[in-house]
Amino acid sequence: MADRSTPRLLAAVLLAVGLLVLVSFPVPYVIERPGPVFNVLGSSTAGPLITISGATVYPTTGVLDLTTVSEQGGPGNRVLLSELVGATFTSSDAVVPRSLLYPDNKSAAQVTNDNNAAMVQSQDAAAIAALRHLHLPVTLTVVVGSIDAGSPADGHLKTGDQIISIDGTAITTADQVRTAVTKHSPGQTVSFVVQRAGKTVTVPLVTRASTDAGPSRAVVGFTPGIGYTSPVKVSIQLDDVGGPSAGLMFTLGIIDKLTPVQENGGRHVAGTGTMDQNGNVGAIGGIRQKMAAARADGATIFLVPASNCAEALQQVPDGLQLIKVTTVTDALAGLGAAVTGKGAAPTCTS
Repeated sequence: MADRSTPRLLAAVLLAVGLLVLVSFPVPYVIERPGPVFNVLGSSTAGPLITISGATVYPTTGVLDLTTVSEQGGPGNRVLLSELVGATFTSSDAVVPRSLLYPDNKSAAQVTNDNNAAMVQSQDAAAIAALRHLHLPVTLTVVVGSIDAGSPADGHLKTGDQIISIDGTAITTADQVRTAVTKHSPGQTVSFVVQRAGKTVTVPLVTRASTDAGPSRAVVGFTPGIGYTSPVKVSIQLDDVGGPSAGLMFTLGIIDKLTPVQENGGRHVAGTGTMDQNGNVGAIGGIRQKMAAARADGATIFLVPASNCAEALQQVPDGLQLIKVTTVTDALAGLGAAVTGKGAAPTCTS
């Protein structure tokens, strides 16, 4: 009688090896997890997150945390199938197609550069919104934002350069930058005058033809952004964090330092949201991960952009009160109501 145990054992071994290979196979997804939080009223290893000069700065108490998301599956750190399966059973994790965060037409370095530029722009917008809210003097400027890798601007302009003029014409709006460049044909030279670290620099750039959809036009490869000048100097120092979603918390931190009122009532408050120069709060990604990070750090109040309320309500950590915000003004009003108990704070509702 033939021994059937050997083929069965071999089949079991092959199945086990196959499963091991399968779960060790990298997949094109990113796992988003709760990231570190940073108190905008406090300090990091590099010093205070927010430093202000040119105006009276008041003592602060309590905490105003900005929240972040950590990623697994970025450049040089691919997600395995086994890890992907594990993430689907972890309530604070989210699985996102890698192509959404790292498009095929952009290198990892370009994505990082874009995120860093977005952080710089969010800091400027936060300062502008805070100074405007407090009726302090501020003048808008046009600056160099994100720079495309390998473009004519790459290595010649720097993110944050203030654009003074192009081809001798003064620049006061981002639209003027686009108009001035597209007046040229690809291959022609555009002369930029920028202010950088207190010095005026002339930068000639040879345009190239656009590669995106639509009619061909001359481009130099950067996105213009909004900057500002003011006698009130605001400096924000936060390393290794990119993207625009800290804008709201930066704005509140600046206002808290420039007013005798404790905006957080001495409580542990956290939140998220983009901020534009007009004080409008915009949607962000990773709301569930940010709420989980905030609660784990001890926050009891969380500021949520109105556009993120529906997603936030799907999984609210125990002990965390959500306040819905659309502008810096209603963020302050809602926060005031929540910490004093006077009036009703606007909340996310289903």
